[in-house]
Amino acid sequence: MAIQKILIVDDSPTERYFLTDILAKAGYSVSTSENGEGILDKIKADKPQLILMDVVMPGQNGFQVTRSITRDDDTKDIPIIICSSKGLETDRIWGLRQGARDYLVKPIDPKELLAKIAALG
Repeated sequence: MAIQKILIVDDSPTERYFLTDILAKAGYSVSTSENGEGILDKIKADKPQLILMDVVMPGQNGFQVTRSITRDDDTKDIPIIICSSKGLETDRIWGLRQGARDYLVKPIDPKELLAKIAALG
């Protein structure tokens, strides 16, 4: 099934706006969250088909939130792409080990993001 609903989890209003703009122009339905607090409840209610996850956020970081999502039976099948300013190879490997399907380093290239989403769908 093609991906249509995407949840963006990022504490930066600028980044949320930037990603929402790219995705909305490409025809996706987008919802956002500024942190990982209560995110499992939001995911279960909204049922996104993909999650774009920041790493550096107040409270739980994106690695912890990704791990929570991929270990919950109700949400484990939702693909997660980490979108982070943390660009080291060890960060990418750690993100994938937490259950993310892919890892993009900010600044996000719109064409690369859309290609990765299309590859998942």
